[in-house]
Amino acid sequence: MDGQADAFAAFPDRGERHPAVLMYADGFGIRPVLREMACELAGHGYYVLAPNFLYRHGPAPLLDLPERIGEEVRPALMAQLMPLIEAHTAERVLRDADAYLKFLTTQPQVAAGPVAVTGYCIGGLLAVRTAAAHPGRVAAVAAFHGPVGAAGLDALAEITAQVHFGHAESDLTAEALGELNRALDAAKVDYTSEIYPGTVHGFTMSDTDAFDPTGLQRHWDRLLPLLDRTLANS
Repeated sequence: MDGQADAFAAFPDRGERHPAVLMYADGFGIRPVLREMACELAGHGYYVLAPNFLYRHGPAPLLDLPERIGEEVRPALMAQLMPLIEAHTAERVLRDADAYLKFLTTQPQVAAGPVAVTGYCIGGLLAVRTAAAHPGRVAAVAAFHGPVGAAGLDALAEITAQVHFGHAESDLTAEALGELNRALDAAKVDYTSEIYPGTVHGFTMSDTDAFDPTGLQRHWDRLLPLLDRTLANS
């Protein structure tokens, strides 16, 4: 890690220890909607850590975000963010992931045992890279409207976690989904990977024009059982 990353953590207000979930935000980073999602997940019995993975460029939020990220402002915001995201190399991702996971092991509210990693948009790619680099530590990985294929076949082959990929219909054709799933089959990954009908990129984020309530609910319907299967007994 290059310096100190700010982060948001949420966990149940109870004395016992809880399984940990590392949550990577989308490119817009930590903001009210992301904190709400982390708190909702924590309410199901998890310690959730959402780091500002672009901390090298300053604390979150890096940009002055409107309450609603509409299509009229999105291009200008992305023009500012993309150079920062592109500078976040795979090497940086893995160096930071080591630090995030080490931090989780030292928290008094975190139970011993495996962790899960989830991510949204570019955070989905970070989640996949983290799971591939820590096969003995990460028991579950989920990515939503994320460019997961960009991790490469070698990374997919390293994953031992149970996997769920929820793709936006606007991000992936049926043919591309078949190609990705064949790669997961070849890597012998235990996975589900599906297109969420009628969704566009960013569908989980309620502060954007991409938001789809049905898609968000489907995301919870897939994520929570995955975590329950893999972390409940940790």
